[in-house]
Amino acid sequence: MLYHLFTYLHKLYNIPGIGVFQYISFRAAMALIFSLLISLFWGKSIIKYLQLKQVGEIIRDLGLEGQMSKKGTPTMGGIIIIASILIPTLLLAKLDNIYIILMIITTIWLGIIGFTDDYIKVFKKHKEGLAGKFKIMGQVGLGIIIGSVLIFNNNVVIKEKVTENKEVIAINDDNLFKVESINTNNKLFKNESINSTKTTIPFFKNNEFDYAVLISFIGNDYKKWAFLIFIPIVILIITSVSNGANITDGLDGLATGTSAIIGTTLGVLAYVSGNTIFANYLNIMYIPNTGELTIFISAFVGACVGFLWYNTFPAQVFMGDTGSLTLGGIIAVFAIIIRKELLIPVLCGIYLVENLSVIIQVGYFKYTKKKYGEGRRIFKMSPLHHHFQKLGYPEPKIVLRFWIIGIILAVLTIVTLKLR
Repeated sequence: MLYHLFTYLHKLYNIPGIGVFQYISFRAAMALIFSLLISLFWGKSIIKYLQLKQVGEIIRDLGLEGQMSKKGTPTMGGIIIIASILIPTLLLAKLDNIYIILMIITTIWLGIIGFTDDYIKVFKKHKEGLAGKFKIMGQVGLGIIIGSVLIFNNNVVIKEKVTENKEVIAINDDNLFKVESINTNNKLFKNESINSTKTTIPFFKNNEFDYAVLISFIGNDYKKWAFLIFIPIVILIITSVSNGANITDGLDGLATGTSAIIGTTLGVLAYVSGNTIFANYLNIMYIPNTGELTIFISAFVGACVGFLWYNTFPAQVFMGDTGSLTLGGIIAVFAIIIRKELLIPVLCGIYLVENLSVIIQVGYFKYTKKKYGEGRRIFKMSPLHHHFQKLGYPEPKIVLRFWIIGIILAVLTIVTLKLR
């Protein structure tokens, strides 16, 4: 809102200095500061309110050191994160940008699902919370919305680099030929069809892949049916990453710090993808208007860091599913929008390993129980962070080492921009 207000005032009165709001870098810095301040100062009031209402975490005794001491710690602190993301975004971002709209929808949508889950646990005293099938239905619904918009919305356009002498031709839905190109530093970018299902493959030189190819066996007009493969992939990614963040949220500060690291990396990727000069230099897919996402992700990082003030060991508040499902979903949708979702296994390696540890543990237990009559385990406990707790590692040391691994994975992700 402030962006639109100051843009109007600048055009009307030409006030000196007010034009700085046109710069993404300035608004991103302001979003980071605003979100940090909101989470720090408003967060304290929220924590006191949650304590007053006795919104405490329900802890099951799993035999972990120091676990029962966390009983009664305020939960549903994800409200702090969500507010710290949305307020700066609404103030500083271009609210007519389709990508900003999608990120706001994602934040609110998953926030409601997570809040409902926490509400049932805390106030209805139902330990399992919202039934798993309803969580999945909510995530699938979001995936359908995101996937459909990215395919069918006219404002979603990608541009890929072509050789200087190559004729640039795109075909719209009416089968009318349309020639359009952008000349940037003697390089050409061409408009892809608005329903493009292309993405970026890491570690390869010619690193663009079209999901539509996966259904090319149906005939020459297979691209018309690309949504049949693209939308399910979007649903799978959103569900996996969202649940991965939820599983990772088991130690004080683990999910929050990891998400902040991932968010910072996504901010770099969004900025270079939405800038013609950087996209040209790095030889990557140029996606117009995604630079605006830098404002959103700056607010995201600021909210995580601010929340970390109260969430580090020993935690004064837990984010609950209100926060963890939202953080994971935001990361997934953001990566899909900037066409870097295939980097998720690297960038979100912590989430992936935590998820896999649970799948492996449960699968192996069922297999051995069927084969030998008794269930056996690979890990002392899953998710993986609890395995290290069982080995006797202090909680702060586990969290810090996971953060270090997260930073290494983030650096590797950024390096993929040139490592091909």
